[in-house]
Amino acid sequence: MRVLFMGTPQFARVVLQQLVLEGFDIVGLVTQPSKPFGRHHTPKDSATKAFILENHPNIPILEPHKIDAKALQAIAALKPDKIVVVAYGKILPQALLDMAPCLNLHGSILPQFRGASPMQEMILHDLPQFGVSVILMDAQMDTGDILGVASFEKDKDYNLQDLGARLALLGAELMASVLRNYEDITPTPQEHSQATYCKKISKVDGLVDFSEARQVYLKYLAYYPWPGVFLPSGLKLFGLELLSVAQEHPEGKILTLDGEGVLVGCAKGVLKIAQLQAPGKQKVAAKSYLSGKRLKIGDILS
Repeated sequence: MRVLFMGTPQFARVVLQQLVLEGFDIVGLVTQPSKPFGRHHTPKDSATKAFILENHPNIPILEPHKIDAKALQAIAALKPDKIVVVAYGKILPQALLDMAPCLNLHGSILPQFRGASPMQEMILHDLPQFGVSVILMDAQMDTGDILGVASFEKDKDYNLQDLGARLALLGAELMASVLRNYEDITPTPQEHSQATYCKKISKVDGLVDFSEARQVYLKYLAYYPWPGVFLPSGLKLFGLELLSVAQEHPEGKILTLDGEGVLVGCAKGVLKIAQLQAPGKQKVAAKSYLSGKRLKIGDILS
């Protein structure tokens, strides 16, 4: 089976690496173009491109800015039997979907959380189960028939980075299994009436207040490492722990110090915050921040 892989970030690299390891014939990689990085704007390769260059430099790499006629011609020349799409980053034209079956790995149990930020949404909804789906792509976003699902029961609080790492491994195994057994799989239509949707995350999504500790904590997990969580003043919060969901306090009241951290009351609940970062300043231990601002127990953190 000749497999063309389309994907860009680390999540996709894990899947690509698994397919290579299991002996699939990867005939090419399509990924987002290298982007300027750092002070000197040095081009930085995508995670998938870096993997191919480091380990399998004989595999062709395509980096089109868009899937136009020229890109389609180059892809067709690779003669793929299947196209695997994992966090590629762009909408695919119908001409590509018609070229070969396109299998997409999506970071939720579809039809729940179609769209750009499914893993964040699973965390924000505090689900008891996390999972991924492989679908046969069609012209609409994340609406294709389901070819396979894999999941696990929540066993701890996951931030986005940790959840992404675990789901990438789970998805890699699922995608390999779907490819191996493709001819024997009967696609299952999604229950479209049950679909929910999620949007692309922007920086403003990290804005929080101290009204409900549980919601602040879930945002902290979902938006780690970016955009993080911050107060209207721009003060960023790091190393959050949820200590209570029921206690009632004035919003932002400094309750006590705990080592280098601080316990802060919410209208509903209590948070422990390990570190704080004011706009334009370095991240410091919460205790040091309070000392520098001459804040004491009973004052309001804002």
